[in-house]
Amino acid sequence: MPVPWFLLSFALGPSPVVLSLERLVGPQDAAHCSPGLSCHLLGGDMLCLPGSMVSAPGPVLVPTRLRTELVLRCYEETDCGLCVRVAVHLAVRGHWEEPEDEKQFGRAADPELEEPKNASLQAQVVLSFQAYPTDRCVLLEVQVPAAFVQPGQSVGSVVFDCFEAAVGAEVRIWSYTQPRYEKELNFTQQLPDCRGLEVQDSIQSCWALPSLNVSADGENVHLVLDVSKGQHFGLSLYWNQVQGPTKPWWHKNLTGPQTITLNHTDLVPCLCIQVWPLEPDSIRTSICPFKNDSHAHRNLWRVAQLQLLPPQGWRLDAPCSLSAEATLCWQAPGGGPCQSLVPPLPRENVTVNVSSEEKLQMQECLWSDSLGPLKDDVLLVETRGSQDNRSLCALEPSGCTPLLSRASTRAARLGEQLLQDLQSGQCLQLWDDDLGALWACPMDKYIHQRWALVWLACLLFVAVLFLLLLLKKDHVKGAARGRAALLLYSADDAGFERLVGTLASALCQLPLRVVVDLWSRRELSAQGSLAWFHAQRLQTLQEGGMVVLLFSPGAVALCHEWLQDGMSAPGAHRPHDAFSASLSCVLPDFLQGRASGRYIGAYFDSLLCPDAVPTLFRAVPVLALPSQMPDFLRTLQGPGATRPGWLRDRVEQVSRALQPALDSCLRPPGTQETGFEMRPEAGDRT
Repeated sequence: MPVPWFLLSFALGPSPVVLSLERLVGPQDAAHCSPGLSCHLLGGDMLCLPGSMVSAPGPVLVPTRLRTELVLRCYEETDCGLCVRVAVHLAVRGHWEEPEDEKQFGRAADPELEEPKNASLQAQVVLSFQAYPTDRCVLLEVQVPAAFVQPGQSVGSVVFDCFEAAVGAEVRIWSYTQPRYEKELNFTQQLPDCRGLEVQDSIQSCWALPSLNVSADGENVHLVLDVSKGQHFGLSLYWNQVQGPTKPWWHKNLTGPQTITLNHTDLVPCLCIQVWPLEPDSIRTSICPFKNDSHAHRNLWRVAQLQLLPPQGWRLDAPCSLSAEATLCWQAPGGGPCQSLVPPLPRENVTVNVSSEEKLQMQECLWSDSLGPLKDDVLLVETRGSQDNRSLCALEPSGCTPLLSRASTRAARLGEQLLQDLQSGQCLQLWDDDLGALWACPMDKYIHQRWALVWLACLLFVAVLFLLLLLKKDHVKGAARGRAALLLYSADDAGFERLVGTLASALCQLPLRVVVDLWSRRELSAQGSLAWFHAQRLQTLQEGGMVVLLFSPGAVALCHEWLQDGMSAPGAHRPHDAFSASLSCVLPDFLQGRASGRYIGAYFDSLLCPDAVPTLFRAVPVLALPSQMPDFLRTLQGPGATRPGWLRDRVEQVSRALQPALDSCLRPPGTQETGFEMRPEAGDRT
């Protein structure tokens, strides 16, 4: 496995930039501040406990900026060490509340109330310092005279001398007040190594510091330590953590010179190397050379392990901190990809810190041994909404089929029985939270009952169907398929998708051959949005069907973007959003006057104003639903396709089915159902 060239050879630490540093004599810490301010250091070190933020009772001092400077703390001429001087810039936040009497009469009701406004401000500023293996917290008291107290203005700075740190160390500094009124400031700095210091002769640990080079040889990585023969030194390999203590991996005391060989699979982004002479009070120098290496990031995901912890927990084990997301998914019998639940259950963050440029996935089956041997069960997804409303659907390879629906799937046919099994306690609950639950319901008793009668009924049905096809081929074909209708919409949110799905299901009963991307996710993923829409539009128009443009706020925004910019950005939309991909084929028909008789526009009452539809698309009828449902259905059926009384019944049927979904979209945002993106995978519902 090749190793990136920049890893092949370098010395321990960054490229040297020679620094000349101020010297401080003696071990005492000190504090001083800007002219006009008074400050002093309170006692010794303290515990670092930021606590929760509180509201300011009036004007308060808060840290606004951190600044550091490297100095030398010397005990003798040639016995010095690096020290970090920290300057905290302060400002006034908040103001005094004006008394009610003063607001009413324009003056203070009580002269004593004027005194706090003319008082000086005092603050206790905490400085927290962390540099492996040192942690310190100090407390500084600062007082600002009344003349300096102007809300929103900077008052100066307080300087602390100083925090001792090792050469080449990474230091982290936090600052906040006690009590804490704002989020703490933080600052991270990489200190120079011995090669970058002009006064390295004054730092005894730099006199014989080992240097390190990294080289690659095929599958192995070599750590070559340039150490004088016979010199004793310590070498430690550890995993650096953004949060929490480091994780030691390998440590050994060696005698120079030495070459340490590692396998390339051992390299992860947080792997760091620390080396130091085996002498009293020697300084340890560390480096993390693989932090930005793409191979190290891939190795990290390969060694990471996802473990499920019954009943509803999980744990991600990895050497380094990771940015990951956990989501429930389901897998059909026989394997295949793990598909997201539809409707989805909530996602959960696992840990935070280092992220990878590649999108990698791990999956683990949900406590497979807790249910015993594999059975022919069906998985029900329960979605809970406001006002104790709930909906149930069954997961099948074609998607999530609503119970009591008219679909031709196994779960739909047994919808009433499955609902009774659930209510009678025959189903096993696998997952439960505020938004939904998962249930496993047995199917054995339905599959094995009267199998001979089922086969006989199937054979009889096939025979009758074949006879009908022979006698009335053209008539039956036309009646079964009906006129084609291709629905195009912008997937603004989950509620609008449900509204479109309800309209499509209702139109199927007219009959119409309805095509919508909600029912064609498998083909849409395989072909791509643009290719899928182009093929469906061509087939629909060749069969004399209609293309229905469902306008919504999101669809109107996309249309305006096209009309203004003249180009599409499909990558900025969802992979299954056929509306954004379809505009490249729809707009030319309107611009060239070919839309009449082939397209119809529609929008839902109360979701969009009629004037919001772009003028270009008004070349065809644009109807409101359900208020103009008769004209809408008459246009879809075509001339001569309706019978007396038929249209009235169908209008009532479609409007009645559409109203609950439309009411759901009109609910205030705080009462709508939540979840993450739906990803059903189903064929064309024709």
